Amino acid sequence: MNTYDWLSQYDFEDPTGTDIVEISFKKGARKEFYRNHQQHPAQTKDMVVVDTGTGFDVGVVTLSGELVRIQMKKKRTKEISITNPVVRIANDRDIERLNEYRNLEKQAMVRGRAISNTLGLDMKICDVEYRGDGRKATFYYTAEGRIDFRELVRLYAKEFQVKVEMRQIGARQESSRIGGIGTCGRELCCSTWLTDFKSVNTHAARYQNLSINQAKLSGQCGRLKCCLNYELDTYMEAIDEFPQDVDVLRHKAGSASLIKMDIFKRLLYYSVEVERGRNTVMSLSLDRVKEVKAMNLKGELPDQLQDPNLEVEEEKLDFADVGGDIELPDYKKKKNKNKKKPGQRGEGQRGDGQRGGGQHQQQRGDQQARSNQPKRDDQQRRNDQSPRPPRDPNAPRGEHKQRPPRDPNAPRGEQKPRDPNAPRGEQKPRDPNAPRGEQRQRPPRDPNAPRGEHKQRPPRDPNAPQGELKPREPRDPNAPRNEEGRNQQGGGQNRNRNRNRNRNKGPRPEGGEKPPQNNPPV
Repeated sequence: MNTYDWLSQYDFEDPTGTDIVEISFKKGARKEFYRNHQQHPAQTKDMVVVDTGTGFDVGVVTLSGELVRIQMKKKRTKEISITNPVVRIANDRDIERLNEYRNLEKQAMVRGRAISNTLGLDMKICDVEYRGDGRKATFYYTAEGRIDFRELVRLYAKEFQVKVEMRQIGARQESSRIGGIGTCGRELCCSTWLTDFKSVNTHAARYQNLSINQAKLSGQCGRLKCCLNYELDTYMEAIDEFPQDVDVLRHKAGSASLIKMDIFKRLLYYSVEVERGRNTVMSLSLDRVKEVKAMNLKGELPDQLQDPNLEVEEEKLDFADVGGDIELPDYKKKKNKNKKKPGQRGEGQRGDGQRGGGQHQQQRGDQQARSNQPKRDDQQRRNDQSPRPPRDPNAPRGEHKQRPPRDPNAPRGEQKPRDPNAPRGEQKPRDPNAPRGEQRQRPPRDPNAPRGEHKQRPPRDPNAPQGELKPREPRDPNAPRNEEGRNQQGGGQNRNRNRNRNRNKGPRPEGGEKPPQNNPPV
């Protein structure tokens, strides 16, 4: 939003000039007018310290001289209302402090959004601007309606320890302060040179024959793009030459309806019904449309919409032959009949590429030769097969290995008799008449054998009661109670104690809840 001061390039002074200069703050986000210093006047692009009435701020001089009067006239500002002066030229310490406060603005904006969300206010904090002396912070926000932020200002002042000012802006002002890149690839107009925002409606898009697509016609602010008004005046002047009542044209074959207009080529496109249910698009010149409309007003119908004396020239396209003299051969792809299934690996897929490739080509040649031979059916192939000749039993063992025939009447276990000279483990032949499960039986153990060799458990009396299988020896009441006796009898005492405790609880009620327990003292 900075303005180019072209008068500052010249070295002469303007005798009719003014001492008012335009100061820009935060890279053009805010501009104000101030009185220049009389003894040490500031020039364009100088960093200066100004008196705002409630403190001091640091900005850049963007305009001076006669251009300031034009800018004041545009903003409807009078010279009498400007009283705040320029104090001095900013030094390095002033610029360093200003950069420190600029670094705090982003953190303050994030913290301010969190506080506003805590209070449940329907507003959005867009930007924060600290003054040059760091004693005041301005919060810019957007909201649909009126917001009661009195409690919010108190929380901001307590949180940031500065004087707080709330200022409401619109969606377009928000985009101008934040900045960005438009769909044209350039920086946003509102953040570079556009200072006033005019209203834009959909009629601007209709006059320019643009499709009413909200996504394409809207900018980053969510409103219609400001650039829709740039060429609107040119379109309005061109449309004045086109007649307004030419939406429908009649002729002897039927009627035609207007679809669109091309104001640059001076053509109008109509939809003409050729057959029932079939239409075609026809382009007519502006002069022909006026002529047909004049005939319709007189009650006359032309034979055809197109001008019969008009000679349509075929449009010749100028293009170069990028192919040249290159012609691709007519190659027909052959089907691979011997395509192997996935998972199979042929002989040609070895590590040796040359040997495998030669064998693969040889196999393909043999398969092609076999495929050229006449095919025979399965029955003829089975009839042509000759019986297999018998093997010679006198042939050597390596050439012919014949198994002796088996006697079907012989028992199963006597097919291969055992050698009497075989080792001891093989002297015991198997009885073929015995059942299979009883061939290997374990011999009984000797009851008189020592305990280490044979440990036999005494039989249990089935008629004896269950509790009397192992009677317990009676305890001597006069015996001393030592630690071993206590340890041995501890399990039984605890068991009896738990048994008596469960017995004193009584039966459970039907509901399944336990009765209150009175634990005995330990």
